[in-house]
Amino acid sequence: MNRRHLLFFFTAAMGLALSPRIAFAESLKEFKHIVVIYQENHSFDNLYGLWGEVWGDRINGLPSADLAHTTQVRQDNVTAYACLQQIDVNLTSPPLPALCADNTGTPFSSDFLNKPFKIDDFIAATDKTCPPGNVFAPNGVLKDSPGALPGGCTRDIVHRFYSEQYQINQGKQNRYVTGSDAAGLVMGHYDTTTLPIYKYLHAHGAPHYVISDSFFQGAFGGSFLNHQWLIAAATPVFAGALQDNSALDLHSVLDTNAMPTSTPLYTATGPVKDLALTSKCSTLPVGVNAACGDYAINTIQPFSQPYSPGTVDAKRLPLLKNPTIGDRLSQAGVDWAWYSGGWSNANGDKGAPGWTNGDGPSCADPNAKSNATYPNCPDNLFQFHHQAFNYFDAYKPGTAARAAHLRDEVEFIAAAKQGTLKPVSFVKPLGSENEHPGYASEANGSDHLVDLISAIVDGPDGHETLIVVTYDEFGGAWDHVPPPPFGRQEHFREHRHPAPHDQWGPGTRVPALLVSKKFRKSGVDHADHDTTSILKLIEERFRLAPLGTRDADAISLRTALEEAGLRD
Repeated sequence: MNRRHLLFFFTAAMGLALSPRIAFAESLKEFKHIVVIYQENHSFDNLYGLWGEVWGDRINGLPSADLAHTTQVRQDNVTAYACLQQIDVNLTSPPLPALCADNTGTPFSSDFLNKPFKIDDFIAATDKTCPPGNVFAPNGVLKDSPGALPGGCTRDIVHRFYSEQYQINQGKQNRYVTGSDAAGLVMGHYDTTTLPIYKYLHAHGAPHYVISDSFFQGAFGGSFLNHQWLIAAATPVFAGALQDNSALDLHSVLDTNAMPTSTPLYTATGPVKDLALTSKCSTLPVGVNAACGDYAINTIQPFSQPYSPGTVDAKRLPLLKNPTIGDRLSQAGVDWAWYSGGWSNANGDKGAPGWTNGDGPSCADPNAKSNATYPNCPDNLFQFHHQAFNYFDAYKPGTAARAAHLRDEVEFIAAAKQGTLKPVSFVKPLGSENEHPGYASEANGSDHLVDLISAIVDGPDGHETLIVVTYDEFGGAWDHVPPPPFGRQEHFREHRHPAPHDQWGPGTRVPALLVSKKFRKSGVDHADHDTTSILKLIEERFRLAPLGTRDADAISLRTALEEAGLRD
């Protein structure tokens, strides 16, 4: 008789009622390891929209999308496009035929009607459309052009704090095209069933999984802010931010639609700036209700190394001191680590796992940034703003906490294979392997995700590990399901309380999976979750205090575990 059975037997013998929360907490203790794999930049519909059914339970995917949340409208908020304007060099006309003429505004021609389309039909996973690591290709790389690499890359898509709120349009989901620098690409999606992760989880002998089809990015906008919400459930404050309107004043400027920029299909109604900080409250246009102050919302460099070489002090975020999940775990005596691809090279950890830059005096790895200064030798695709803990005073260079908890992904893979996983692990792949549109191949990134999961479930700790896979944010791609609080009446009744929301989010729906060899079956979790639901799960497992109101009120991921059930 295991511990769970003993608990039920004891409470029944004593005539006590065992609450579902206590029962879940006891069951959760059977997981000695929690691993969070944090991928990049895809909405749920964009990546998992064709997942289909799981044991007879259909996900809320692309076939469920209604026209009201699909048809994209112009800046007037009324007129529907006839076609989708395309900017990616592999989707424009030419080289594609111009089978659709749009005269709803400034005329353009396109091969795409105003509806979702399958990217794979135009850019295959094997096509040479990926840029070399040191090349910036704002509109993508023309198929088979000189120097192009295989992988089926598209161009990147804007994903910024204020722009996303404009795109969501109070839950209508119909201004993603208008609010994007990539226009029609936002309506593209992949054939889910061809993705390596889908094939892996549907192969013979695969571990059971639960797919969450109502999981939303914790905060509006991009990677920087959502990484902060993953570890701290808060939007950082830029202490002492300049207010002088100079080039070092990093506050955004909004127009009357709360937009900070123009796009190919949107014309700002006044002066705008899309910068790292929120708008000053004093400069918000009359009638605009938007987050304001000295909050860091868009990509900004950390004050500590590693940061993008050459970034001046005034444009780097001062060290943060608000609490993180790492602090909570350490205070409770629970070991943990943030494992990042390329960390040893970027941090200058000579000889550590993952180090590939030799003994100096210059960076030996040919993929190191050309302006790097030895021993800080970041890879061309190392993303400084993905290193969330590096923004905090508690983990600044020279601290014991940094040395103990900020580690290289190579070390994580070794721990998974050797059976030495920590109780809590966060895994952040390097840019070339994280699925980010613009510089990463979706197929290659999904392959790497499978490799990470396989290393865990096939390793000595596999039977005692819960894996949570999700994506930091939508990457600018459309999704048909409105985030909380929009259209949530049915969810309120089903789960007895609404999913929390505030001025920071949650934003667009993103993919999420829970995988474990302990699961009795696979299934679909339809409960509303956001990024802070991951914090809630960790806090429940290790009896930690919440970091803020959002994770305190979040619907726990225990709903996914209840769906799967646990093996004895």
